[in-house]
Amino acid sequence: MKMKKYIASSMATAMKKVQADLGDDAIIASSKVVYSKGFLGMFKKKSFEVIAGVERADRNEMLYPSKPIQKPIMLDSKVPEDKTNEIKQELADLKKMMQSMKHQSASVQYPDELSTVIEKLEYQEIDPELITKISDELFTVVKNSKHNLTEQEVQELAKKQISYLLKDLPFGGISYQKKYINILGPTGVGKTTTIAKMAAHAVLKEKKKIGFITTDTYRIAAIEQLKTYANLLQAPVEIVYSRADYEMALLKFKNLDLVFIDTAGRNYKEVKYIRDLEQIIDIEKNVENYLVLSTTAKERDMATIIEQFLAFSVEKLIFTKLDETNTIGSIVNLMVKYKKGLAYYTNGQEVPEDIEEGSVKNVIDLLFQGDNK
Repeated sequence: MKMKKYIASSMATAMKKVQADLGDDAIIASSKVVYSKGFLGMFKKKSFEVIAGVERADRNEMLYPSKPIQKPIMLDSKVPEDKTNEIKQELADLKKMMQSMKHQSASVQYPDELSTVIEKLEYQEIDPELITKISDELFTVVKNSKHNLTEQEVQELAKKQISYLLKDLPFGGISYQKKYINILGPTGVGKTTTIAKMAAHAVLKEKKKIGFITTDTYRIAAIEQLKTYANLLQAPVEIVYSRADYEMALLKFKNLDLVFIDTAGRNYKEVKYIRDLEQIIDIEKNVENYLVLSTTAKERDMATIIEQFLAFSVEKLIFTKLDETNTIGSIVNLMVKYKKGLAYYTNGQEVPEDIEEGSVKNVIDLLFQGDNK
């Protein structure tokens, strides 16, 4: 059997090269992590080296055409007995080696305990590039471990890898460092209900005096809903149609601790609605901006919304309707891609319940939910 060496930046990429070159019958002889020499001994680059071959003769002939095809050796009386025994032993050893490598190849691609974790991340719809990044790091640890790691141990390592990916992002709810809380987002994501939950927490837990401003003059139902919540919290509401109305509302609320701004729910994939909003709200004036997205939406659509709102200096996202989906990988994908933190996530319609502050631990628990039940 002819063997060939493959070097790639990730184990997954190396295995794809092997499969493309040698086909599904490829046999993995060995795999290891290698480091290239860096500048002045630093900045070493990690790669994955895989040595593989194929058992089928016709495949070898295609891969190595420069080698002449040898005629098979006939084990007859013309071959000395000692030579015959030697050839038989070599064939037996080769067959044993190939069977061993066949058994090994399945586990080398990714060990069972690692494959289980990868499947969980795939089920949660984590971005394939992130999965590759996480699994390659885990593969290195598993291969270099002095003992066989259990599935639970590998899962804990995966959680640490995800924590590392999220460690520099901001987490947690209202900071109470700024007076105006601007809640942005498209129609249908549950902005008004989310605002009510945040406001109830500020009143009941933090004992803040609050008020509401709404720019959602397009939907009477939304205004009435906000007024209902405001009455329950004994908070004033101002409806604004223009920048002048907005400035007047700020004056009326000058003695309040916190003011929640409920923006109009529109199709914010269209730039003109963003421009309309900028004409009314002063986003630079002591404002914390939060962007609300629904986990039931397509990730591509949510990405478009985030890009449209980049001008509003949104640091943290709010994700709603987690109770209506089985996967939350899009939360992680979007946070990592756009370097946005997580303020809150909601998992029901009850006010003030069904809202949780974002944290790295909460995100990881959601990804692996069910494992500790």
